[in-house]
Amino acid sequence: MTEQKTALIKETFPVGPLQCNCTIVGDPITKKAIVIDPGGDPEIILSKLEAHGLKAVALIHTHAHLDHFLASGEIKKKTGAPIHLHKEDKFLWDNLETQCRMFGVPYNPIPDPDFWLNDDQELPCCEGVAMHTPGHTPGSMCFHFEKENLLIAGDTLFRRSIGRTDLWGGDFKAIEKSIRDRLYTLDEETTVVTGHGPDTRIGEEIRENSIIRG
Repeated sequence: MTEQKTALIKETFPVGPLQCNCTIVGDPITKKAIVIDPGGDPEIILSKLEAHGLKAVALIHTHAHLDHFLASGEIKKKTGAPIHLHKEDKFLWDNLETQCRMFGVPYNPIPDPDFWLNDDQELPCCEGVAMHTPGHTPGSMCFHFEKENLLIAGDTLFRRSIGRTDLWGGDFKAIEKSIRDRLYTLDEETTVVTGHGPDTRIGEEIRENSIIRG
């Protein structure tokens, strides 16, 4: 679990059967928050929101592999927050039952997304911007909070590695282009919250990533 002291309220913690990193980003003034990748353990996510005194206004997804949205239905039910996803990952969202069967995870239906994310779209609060970074999946997204020097990268970029491209819709050339052209052009001091495992920084990955160096 990591918590970073910035102007925004930000907390990242692992959830669900595959320990996806869920991140809450909240505005300390308005108390509005977005929940990024609610991949399981809805009671933990709800307790974190309550502890920070935040109200979820959107559930935002980096992509639609099962471990990144297993709790989305329950969180939406409890908070009323709408679900956001890039449309190119709808085929994965629709095949949650198949994904659960393949990974031996209990299946519970999830409602359809309420809104489609677009490249360079401003997020509902906290001055974040969506970045379409295909490769891990066709609809993979990263979320950039420029004033905070913060990037929520999902499974596109990991510490010293990248997201796998051998699953449904994966494309190595696409993820390489996304990382080189979009992520490696960000400020090198930008903290990267990855989809699994520890944080990193853009500059470190440019110099030391084992698969794609800048």
